[in-house]
Amino acid sequence: MHGTETASAWVQRWSHLVPAGGSVLDVACGHGRHMHWFAQRGHSVTGVDRSPEAVEVVRPLGRAVLADIENGPWPFEGERFDAVIVTNYLWRALLPTIVSSVAEGGVLLYETFAAGNESVGKPSRPDFLLQPGELLQASRGLQVVAYEDGFCDRPERFVQRLAAVRKRPGTPVPPPRYPLDATG
Repeated sequence: MHGTETASAWVQRWSHLVPAGGSVLDVACGHGRHMHWFAQRGHSVTGVDRSPEAVEVVRPLGRAVLADIENGPWPFEGERFDAVIVTNYLWRALLPTIVSSVAEGGVLLYETFAAGNESVGKPSRPDFLLQPGELLQASRGLQVVAYEDGFCDRPERFVQRLAAVRKRPGTPVPPPRYPLDATG
């Protein structure tokens, strides 16, 4: 059943970086597996998707926005979120907007398909596959806490993953510590 899938292991691993009770935006939320994850942990959640069915499914979790973010205006102009979550989605023209939607002290958690995936399945079009280092380039201005670019075998796929934080102005030296695990 859609929406009951487990949250991405990457999102679970780095969700401790989201400020307690913070606002979370799930971009291309689908049936809301990440909205469920964060709502269950006391976060206010917003999801955006172009599918009316998906938006109806996630509506009980929080704010649900029906929008074609590839062909229409960004529905969150001027808003910032304590976490922006993107999984299995890539629209390069939106990368700067997604990054700028991360609030001061907030985190970007991004995981999607990368070059090489065409050798194991879909997506296989270059339009939908990140090039080496592309997430690092797109997230300039954020402090990268973790980054992976490689092959996963269950299921077989090539991915890039990023966890990056927007520092607050006046961050003291030495820099703040972002734990590499939830117990850290």
